Amino acid sequence: MNSRPRSSQIVQPARRIALEVITAVREDDAYANLLLPTKLARAKLQTNDAALATELTYGTLRMRGYYDRVISLAAGRPVEKIDPVVLDVLELATHQLLGMRTASHAAVNESVELARLVSSRSATGFVNGVLRSITRSDPDAWRDRVIADAKDDDSRLAAEYSHPTWIIRAFRRSLSASGVSPDALEDELRDLLEADNVPPRLGLVALPGLADRGDIGIPGRATRRSPIGFSATGGDPSDIAEVRAGTVRVQDEGSQLAALALSRAASIAPGEKWLDLCAGPGGKSALLAAEARLGGAVLTANEPVPARAQLVRNALEAIDDPPEVLQLDGTTIGALHPESFDRILVDAPCTGLGALRRRPEARWRKSPRDVADLVQLQERLIDSAVEALRPGGILAYVTCSPHVAETRGQVAGALSRWGERLTAIDTRSVVAAIAGENAEQEQHASQVQLWPHIDATDAMFIALFRKTA
Repeated sequence: MNSRPRSSQIVQPARRIALEVITAVREDDAYANLLLPTKLARAKLQTNDAALATELTYGTLRMRGYYDRVISLAAGRPVEKIDPVVLDVLELATHQLLGMRTASHAAVNESVELARLVSSRSATGFVNGVLRSITRSDPDAWRDRVIADAKDDDSRLAAEYSHPTWIIRAFRRSLSASGVSPDALEDELRDLLEADNVPPRLGLVALPGLADRGDIGIPGRATRRSPIGFSATGGDPSDIAEVRAGTVRVQDEGSQLAALALSRAASIAPGEKWLDLCAGPGGKSALLAAEARLGGAVLTANEPVPARAQLVRNALEAIDDPPEVLQLDGTTIGALHPESFDRILVDAPCTGLGALRRRPEARWRKSPRDVADLVQLQERLIDSAVEALRPGGILAYVTCSPHVAETRGQVAGALSRWGERLTAIDTRSVVAAIAGENAEQEQHASQVQLWPHIDATDAMFIALFRKTA
């Protein structure tokens, strides 16, 4: 970005950092959840300013689709005809005007100065004019205008809840496949879309044998279903000594349940060999390693991407005698190590549609075209894992996506391809036992689909299999 001292001094650091992250997400496909903490640490912002930068960044990215519709109406032109960096400034300002309780004059004036920093002098007048137009109507009036401009029901949902229409349709199919009745489907869908736009609580896990959630002296509450998880009310997790030591990790409850479903699906026999096939960035590997250590099993992690493999090694540092980390193509593991493992986790690469609460930019980054390529990769990883599994061994297939093609479709495909050599395990009963609950008798007991609006977790999908021969 250009550096002009006068404007740089006027613009609040939190707004400047938020704009830098938003622009990097658009220009460089940066990940906000990785870039923002780095920028906050370098800037050494006070707690309140860091919280403001976080809300500005995630709130803008989350509601970008809705704000673009507002900006288009206020500017009298499609957003595609607005200079992208100027559009970044306008989106950030619109979030302050419609999504926060920021004083109008502060949001407008600082946004004009931001435009002066990153674009031409003429852009400042355009930004000022568009934002003044937005301030003339309240948020409810803008919502009515945006919805009225939509051409059909799905477009209205896309506008109101800031989700691409293809994701809305995918969610509807997934909810229906999960057993939601036609009469309740649209209300359930709205609840899900709304939950996607609510920032999640900070989820933490105490690694078994290394930490106890009851001994962590921070404000928070135990997770509802994971016996080793808890959520913090806020603050910087790096302030927690156990987090710095690696014995407590930031992890959503859904991810905890996915790892525990594999480790607690059956009693652990000493000497068992476990494999985390797609281990990066290492959160589930750390939990599995802790569980394996307590039961006398040995975990191996695999991650083909070098940078992510290093993240896995970092995540495993708290474990005594840390597991080996391989860097192999996961689709070749079965051929290289046939019938070598007793339990395998396939936390497959996926669209990530189940984590839109915490990775809001993902909704704008993925497209329907990505699904077909990912489904093919998932199939190959499952088949490789089955080949690497010993007879009697357990496979956990996990995605952070509720898309039917990535979840129930993959389960049906695997059972069809492998026939009598692979059977489905009652995953619902396993997860219920972990949570200390009674499992309800349901049609799809061999699969568990978690939901943000029901379970307060990411939309994790979990399916357990046993190799019979």
